[in-house]
Parts: sequence; structure tokens; C-alpha cells
Amino acid sequence: MSALTVDHSTANGHEWDDLVRIWQETDAPEGCKVEIIEGIVTVAPPPSNAHNDIADLVQRALYEVIPRHWGIYQTLGTAVPSRDGLYIPDLAVAPRQVLRDEGGNFIPAAAAELVVEITSKSNATHDRIKKAAGYAQAGVPLYLLIDGWAPGGPTITLYGEPQGDVYRVLHAGKFGEQIELPEPFGLKLDTDEFPQR
Repeated sequence: MSALTVDHSTANGHEWDDLVRIWQETDAPEGCKVEIIEGIVTVAPPPSNAHNDIADLVQRALYEVIPRHWGIYQTLGTAVPSRDGLYIPDLAVAPRQVLRDEGGNFIPAAAAELVVEITSKSNATHDRIKKAAGYAQAGVPLYLLIDGWAPGGPTITLYGEPQGDVYRVLHAGKFGEQIELPEPFGLKLDTDEFPQR
């Protein structure tokens, strides 16, 4: 992972616009994920096959329960300017109209109904701490963290009820257990097919 830091002291009130410009102009190899995490533009390598397999399994399950006017997006930028963040969650569920109204390359994170992050070895800390705080601060109602790199073995944690930059843990379990996503999803997600690294 590489990083580029923006010096906020010289930005003269245009920090967010400068960060977004740098993000848009970052030339990363195809398949890499470019994000802004706490004011730092980061580039992560393409995800592993296991990572993509989990994303597909979750996406298939979600399509069975979401309204037709919502979409599930794998490369959707979600902006949290108050935390100098522009994340690309592994999955974001949002009303299709938001994307159409916003145009451009990202939407406000607050417009997402659910975000899903699947950790990779290189980004696990970001997903567990920094992005969780950012999604909570933005008011994303549900954050599903699928952590194949958790100490002690792969875990799945559902966060909800954001207050400030903190979520309440709604469910914590291990791969192989079932996790229930509350309404508006009403989904019992089986994790027994999730590959372990």
C-alpha cells in the first residue's frame, strides 16, 4: 500500500477539494483500490480470490431481499468529508436514485443503507477502526465487517445504531455462523460457505 499525505496547513480552506482532486488524479494499476483515509490517499492491491468469493456470496444474498430501486455496488465511492475520508467499500447498498442525482464518482456515505467491508491483510486495521468510525460519523445505519484476518480466526461483525463516530455491536460471530441483518433487509446471512483465506 502506498500513501500520499496532503498538508492541511497550506490548503487555505480547500482541504476537501484538494483531497478529492488528488484522489481523482491518482494513477493506480488496474484493479487497485484508491481511497482517502483520514486525509491520506491510499492505494491497495486488487483483492484475493477468497475476498471476491465472499463479496459475491453476500451480494447474491442481498439481491434476494433489497427493493428493486436499490443497488449493490462494488466500486462506489462513499464520502465522509468531516473525517477527510472517501472510502470504496467492498459492497455498498444505496438507492439507485442517489447515484443518478449525485453524478460524479462518489455519493455521501450517509446515503448508503449498508456498507460491507471484507478485510485484506493490508487494510484490516483501516476497516476495523478508521472506516468504522467514518461510517458511524456519516450515519450509515448498518456496517458489516467480514474479517478473515481477525486474531483468533475469521469473524463477522454487524454494527448499527451509530452515535458520533461509534457504532453499537449488533452481532459478533465466527465464519460458519448465521448473522441476521435487521429490517429493511430482514436477511439471515449464512457464512458457512465463506472461504478462509
